[in-house]
Amino acid sequence: MIATTSRRIPAERISNWLEPAQALPTYYLDALHSAGGIGASVVSQDPADVDVAAFVARFDGLMVTGGLDADPSLYGRAVDPATGMFDTTADRWEIALIQAARRARKPVLAICRGHQLLNIAGGGTLHQHIADLPGIGSHGIPDGGGGTPNTMIVEPGSRLAEAVGTDGVIGRCHHHQAVDSVGEDLVVTARSADGIIEGLEAPADAWTVAVQWHPEDSARNDPIQQRLFDAFVDACRADGDPTAR
Repeated sequence: MIATTSRRIPAERISNWLEPAQALPTYYLDALHSAGGIGASVVSQDPADVDVAAFVARFDGLMVTGGLDADPSLYGRAVDPATGMFDTTADRWEIALIQAARRARKPVLAICRGHQLLNIAGGGTLHQHIADLPGIGSHGIPDGGGGTPNTMIVEPGSRLAEAVGTDGVIGRCHHHQAVDSVGEDLVVTARSADGIIEGLEAPADAWTVAVQWHPEDSARNDPIQQRLFDAFVDACRADGDPTAR
């Protein structure tokens, strides 16, 4: 059973719905299900109102999904004009989940925005708009606006390389922000051909892997992408089985 972050949708943004909603693209859940796991959609809330450690203890792992930009104040930066909408409460909640899962040695898979929040949780920073950097190619349109395939160069011997079984991955990106300085206890495990950091992991933790691209977009058709979810669910299964430790 895997805690899976979802996003708040304001009232009247969904046709014929007057109420606000909580949403999660089903591709994430489909990929977990194909790997033998069950994703439980987690509603964002103020972490000050929750015993986050006890909450995380109920699950065998944590998957932090994509979504809005992160609040730049959480990594000590002023808001760039190119930064889009952000939800500071959701940011603080998901960072608290990441920190609690890492302390409890629960497996973590962080994707796109999740990859960025893992970095922020470790004290790292972000580029707020990679299109402003020299020599950067297309990385798609953020927040579900359309993906661009990019070749990812994966660090040999990393957990990511072990999971996907190759040192070269074609991943679909739709982001305009990316990791700048790398957080404490994290290492870079993948970059796109233009140098953008596309993979991070925490070698001293339980299985903690993050990717900037969206493996769930194509996992149903691409066995390499699905292998990432398979490896994550295997790690979660071992966490939930005391005989496997």
